[in-house]
Amino acid sequence: MTTDAAPATPTPTTTVAIIGGGASGTLTAINLLRRGASVTLFESRGEPGYGVAYSTTDGRHLLNVRANNMSGFPDDRDDLLDWAAEAGIELGPIDFLPRRDYARYLRDRLAHAAEAGTGTLETVGETVIDVEPVGAGFRVLTGDDEGHVADAVVLAYGNPPPQPLAGLPEAPWNLSDPWDVARISALPVDATVLVVGTGLTAVDTTVTLLDDSPERRVIMVSRHGLVPNPHVDDQFTSWVTPIPDGPLTADGIASLVREQIEHAAGLGVDWRAVIDGLRGPTQSIWRRLPEPERRRFREVYAREWEVRRHRMAPRIAALLDAYRAEGRLEILGGGVLGCRTSAERPVVSLADGDREVTAAINCTGPSPDITRTDNPLLLALQKRGLIAPDPLRLGIDVTEDGHVIGADGSVVPNLLTVGPPCKGALYEATAIPEIRGQAAAVAAHLTAE
Repeated sequence: MTTDAAPATPTPTTTVAIIGGGASGTLTAINLLRRGASVTLFESRGEPGYGVAYSTTDGRHLLNVRANNMSGFPDDRDDLLDWAAEAGIELGPIDFLPRRDYARYLRDRLAHAAEAGTGTLETVGETVIDVEPVGAGFRVLTGDDEGHVADAVVLAYGNPPPQPLAGLPEAPWNLSDPWDVARISALPVDATVLVVGTGLTAVDTTVTLLDDSPERRVIMVSRHGLVPNPHVDDQFTSWVTPIPDGPLTADGIASLVREQIEHAAGLGVDWRAVIDGLRGPTQSIWRRLPEPERRRFREVYAREWEVRRHRMAPRIAALLDAYRAEGRLEILGGGVLGCRTSAERPVVSLADGDREVTAAINCTGPSPDITRTDNPLLLALQKRGLIAPDPLRLGIDVTEDGHVIGADGSVVPNLLTVGPPCKGALYEATAIPEIRGQAAAVAAHLTAE
């Protein structure tokens, strides 16, 4: 992130174009509508609320955060629970809602805001290919018309798709979309499937594969071979870690966390309480780390942190344990070393030898480096100099409050972003507890008098 960019001066705006209708864009739209703005929401799927995270149609895919912390609004922490009661869904504070139902929650709250708020909403089901500065505002282009003029633009494009799997050829057996549940479910009932990646997406994909057919086998493989840790029931202990003053280092923070976990264990407190207690100060810790220390954290400690921080529901963890006990699931480190095909069946080289598989599914996670993208909008914005990658290439260069920094190092007036594109500046920027705060703040800025 560029550190010497001047903070943007609040400029009252009434017409806002939001590009992306996943959680980030939908929550931003709701907040703007409540504040009287005129919103045009661009979502290529045609219907907002889904995005990558909540587009699944499989009811076994659960949120990885308990319901009591998944409200879309920082000033109303019980809103999701209230909605569930209204919708006739049995949901307790420590339950894990299916992802597809969370999409329904977002859509319902957006519809209510459009009906009850003083603002107006237009949803455009087209792909945005460019944003052109026009006077003090912008023209959003989809290629099918003369564009939509807005005072401000919010980039809410979410998590970009993963890069193609290295070493594996393009082939019908190489599935690039882990959220295409219909195609995954249509694989042979006795298939042996290579799931590349061991994060939460890989876990959901494995559940779909193995819960549907007792004859299937899955090999999950990643560089580290680490899967998310599970949540535990009845984990309510609050733990506060004292963050030292002065310069911070990646090694120092890692040592501090380990010391706190050991100290907590000595008092009978589970390590999860320590990790959860660090959620609030994570962004401020990240901002205090110099760029070389951020790089070291990413290279040395990131995966260990992520499998503890982004945990899976206990029910899902129990399923994985059962699959492994039955011999239907293997989890390996070392990555995919190579591939060859034999009679149209791929043979992949893994750390423990060659394996013949029926299919491979890319669950390696988002590829946030905009210099490697094929997204026409991000390419066009880079060409115009309106956006640039952050130094770690975790998203785009932005200020800490979401104002986009152009290629010349200066803030682009009234061009903002919410959610995953902010990861380079904030690190914690991809989950609802962080996104809801960003969405509310951006809406407040754009409607400030």
